[in-house]
Amino acid sequence: MNSNPKDATSVKKYGLAFHTATPELGLAISNFAGDSRCQTWNLGRSLATDLHQHLVEFMGPQTWADLAFIAVAKGPGGFTGTRMGMVTARTLAQQLDIPVFAISTLAAVAWAAHPQPPVASEGLLSAEPPLASERLLSIALQMPAQRGQLFGAVYSVNKDSAGLTELFPDTVMTAESWQEKLESWEKSYELIEVGSELGSSVSSVLELAYLEWKQGSRPDWSGALPYYGQHPVKGH
Repeated sequence: MNSNPKDATSVKKYGLAFHTATPELGLAISNFAGDSRCQTWNLGRSLATDLHQHLVEFMGPQTWADLAFIAVAKGPGGFTGTRMGMVTARTLAQQLDIPVFAISTLAAVAWAAHPQPPVASEGLLSAEPPLASERLLSIALQMPAQRGQLFGAVYSVNKDSAGLTELFPDTVMTAESWQEKLESWEKSYELIEVGSELGSSVSSVLELAYLEWKQGSRPDWSGALPYYGQHPVKGH
């Protein structure tokens, strides 16, 4: 059951985010009123075995009962890591009966790449919906995928710090198709080549989720789904 966005007495204090879509684990927590922290670990193949230990140790001094929502990078990224993060987010949210915000890996990079006004200023209990957004800049992102393809997406950052507008959704395609898309793009854009270590963008995952929270969104855990783009096995 979704939380009631108008019932302030039921709202906890913190948002928690984790990024497992690349070999670099990222964790972030904030009450959006001055108490925030973020940490990354380059775990490589040990991500699958070490995720839960790092998560438990990172949580202190907060407890699970302090969480109002969870945010997770949904991909694109590595298949195993993305799946682990999503399963963990869904399991925790179901047990705690709190919302899960599944945030695009590419959207988080776009948000981190452009200077943002601070969003950690109101707290979860006093947040009000932002004003209508105004587009500021188109940001095109490309990220290597399997079998010689790549992921591409275009977002715009909104001037009033109300988040991002999706102009072209995360899509897997050939390099040629992506180049054609960019050449036909009518507006100016900034192109970002996304790397393989994105743990530090977990703070952007958390901020984007918080902006959705301020707009009244309370997504149920069951609706949080990963974006793989490709099947990990060739031929599928």
